[in-house]
Amino acid sequence: MKKILLFVCLLVFSVGVSFADTVTIRHFAIKENPFAQSEIAVVAVDTSGNILENVNGIFSFTVNGFQKDLRFDKGTAFYHEKLDKSSFLYVKHVDEAGTHSILYYVYKGDHKLTPVHISWIVLLAIPVLLIILGYMFKKFIVIAAVIFIIFIYFNYNHNLGAGTFFESIIDGLKGMFGK
Repeated sequence: MKKILLFVCLLVFSVGVSFADTVTIRHFAIKENPFAQSEIAVVAVDTSGNILENVNGIFSFTVNGFQKDLRFDKGTAFYHEKLDKSSFLYVKHVDEAGTHSILYYVYKGDHKLTPVHISWIVLLAIPVLLIILGYMFKKFIVIAAVIFIIFIYFNYNHNLGAGTFFESIIDGLKGMFGK
């Protein structure tokens, strides 16, 4: 009788566990941390930008190449690294649903951080446009080369290296063509 009761309890428990909903983060956004100066918050959102308050727990993220476990509470996690200056932040989350990554430029004002989402299309379009203009107008080639060097220097000076640049474009292409 005890074995049957144990078996029934184990069966009921396993059915409850098998139907448990796992929480995944498919979309997220970067916002200014309202509780700390010069810090950001990672917010789990849906496709329309609403905060997913059912996201709780520890999730692994990579921020500019450094892996960090972020603790989410009601859809919000705080990244406790202070930003000294305006810079690019490449935030990536890998789970069983796939790789989700976003490139942001965080502008640091007097006492405020303003994150701006940078699309991979814009990131790719600037150098391609400079190359096309340099090819079309031979007199413009020197100016295009100077603008391209300034573009590379600006990106590198604000923490966007060549590896992150190409990784952002490749992740965007993967997302566009369905991984």
